[in-house]
Amino acid sequence: MFEIQSNFGFTDSKEEGSIVDEPINPLPRAVLRPNSHWLLDGEWKFSIDANDTGLTDHWFLGHTYEGVAEWPGSIEEHMARAKGQVNPIVWQDKVVAWYEREFALPERTESHAYSIIQLTFGACGYETRVWLNGYPLNTVEGESIHYGEYTSFSFELADELLRPTNRLTVRIADTMDAETPRGKQESHVYKRGGIWYQTYTGAVRSVWLETVERNRLRSRVGVVSTVEDELVRFSLTTRIHDPGNYILRLQVFERKAPVSSTPMATSDFSLMLETGQKQQRVVIEVPGAQLWSHENPVRYRLIAQLIDESGRIAQIETQFGLRKIEARGRFVYLNNKPIYLDGILYQPGTATYEEMKRHMLAMKELGCNLVRVHIAGIDPRIYNLADKLGMLLWVEVPSPHSSTTRSRHNHQAELMRMLALMGTHPSVVIWSLYNEDWGAQDIATNPDTREYITNMYHFMQLAYPEFLVVDNDGWQHISFEGRLKSDLLTAHLYTPDLDRWQSLLDQLVAGDLDTVAAFPLVVGDPFFYRRQVPLVVSEWGGFGFANYGGPQSAEERTDRIRRFKQEMRKRSIAGDVYTQATNIEDERNGLIDPHTGELSVPSGLLASGDPSEVPVIPV
Repeated sequence: MFEIQSNFGFTDSKEEGSIVDEPINPLPRAVLRPNSHWLLDGEWKFSIDANDTGLTDHWFLGHTYEGVAEWPGSIEEHMARAKGQVNPIVWQDKVVAWYEREFALPERTESHAYSIIQLTFGACGYETRVWLNGYPLNTVEGESIHYGEYTSFSFELADELLRPTNRLTVRIADTMDAETPRGKQESHVYKRGGIWYQTYTGAVRSVWLETVERNRLRSRVGVVSTVEDELVRFSLTTRIHDPGNYILRLQVFERKAPVSSTPMATSDFSLMLETGQKQQRVVIEVPGAQLWSHENPVRYRLIAQLIDESGRIAQIETQFGLRKIEARGRFVYLNNKPIYLDGILYQPGTATYEEMKRHMLAMKELGCNLVRVHIAGIDPRIYNLADKLGMLLWVEVPSPHSSTTRSRHNHQAELMRMLALMGTHPSVVIWSLYNEDWGAQDIATNPDTREYITNMYHFMQLAYPEFLVVDNDGWQHISFEGRLKSDLLTAHLYTPDLDRWQSLLDQLVAGDLDTVAAFPLVVGDPFFYRRQVPLVVSEWGGFGFANYGGPQSAEERTDRIRRFKQEMRKRSIAGDVYTQATNIEDERNGLIDPHTGELSVPSGLLASGDPSEVPVIPV
């Protein structure tokens, strides 16, 4: 029927022989709860609603489905299999798909008066509607339609709607609309080919049932540490059905310490909570805690409990690290020490979770301390893996493809959904709002576009000080009154010629911001670079492209990469991001086999040393 997993936690069994000692977590999320869950992955009934009549014809009340599909998976794959084809189906305007399956009512050990069965989609979309036994469901946030396909969302299943055998119906719709966040998938603006990929939408991540408390902490935790004062700021979200007085209890343990041991730190906070959902920031001192870094990825375990007036406990747990990231002068500082960002661009595409794990290990083997996850939503368990490996992550909001009031609204909504679920991870250090002005094409000419990006930059500074923020990566950063609205000044520089490369780098560090990249590096008010902000070459390489004059052999490519890297390290540059990790569709410039994770170049090729020890050539 479905897979049952009970009482999973970070202190439970581990993968045998895993070099990263990773817990066996079947759910695509970072925050765990000691409950029972039931995966609904597997075979579902499936139909394409070609004329989009399913709503008016009430398919949710009963429908004869033409085929079956494996969840998780993409609509494109499911359409292809229904037609007996191997390659995913390409669609050019709008696609609507319906999925349905039955499940037996799970047995609950908790009292029905104090527990709820919750349905969670790891990611699904772009537009998702759900029915239980023909009744429409609203998300915990009250949405009748969930928008967005990169983060999880949940439904509480009312007991009066549940039956001994239940029918779950899901309608998923997506379009080529350029105003929705799409990343590098094709749209009405950017067609497939070159750097634009086939669409991959629908039932893309696991779906599961679990028993949760009526009054509980949600599976999202924000962590901010100020390393000088040994204080940790936790942001937690309460979900309350029964208003009253509650105790929020936090306990911090060594990562491998049993729960029965004495915590490193503990504190109680009295809260009067009303019905609904509310975020609460609390602060706890953790004396003597070590700092998380790429060299020493020390993590601790947080157990957070919400206790009602009768002493009933609702609990979640997660792992976290203490770290501080800053852009100060020409360096990026991690825990008050300068660090050179040895980065690589990573586009996971349709890679499975197991393949992404192999990619992460291979990028570490290359000598990278930073992975730029390029405008994509990925399985949250990869963030956990980066925390364990000591890999810094630069994440990006999947971009729309046109610049309008609606596209900015959609962009902001996607950003907020991602932020809500990623605040636990010390590995996530940099966010890009936009990339190469995709979805902000009028950034140089439209004050409204610049105002929106500037406002989001300021919001991130205030609400999420644990991150560095890049306004528009690659070029056309925003200056207002000579102040850059980006923590990093980034440039995308491509050339296969070493002499030209040296010239571009010299121009860049000398402050020539107009001619080094495809567009001026700064727009808006005049900006004068005097090493007051770190310079990062956030894309370079591309040597696998024939029209870039790329080398044909692995030996030539290795030598080219090494020489180009050495030139950057001779100059006052704070970091670089080689493009890219794996081949994907038409882009054939990867260094890692997308399936096996094997390297096509020597280990350590992208590594470099302490930035404070590298001589800088005056320019």
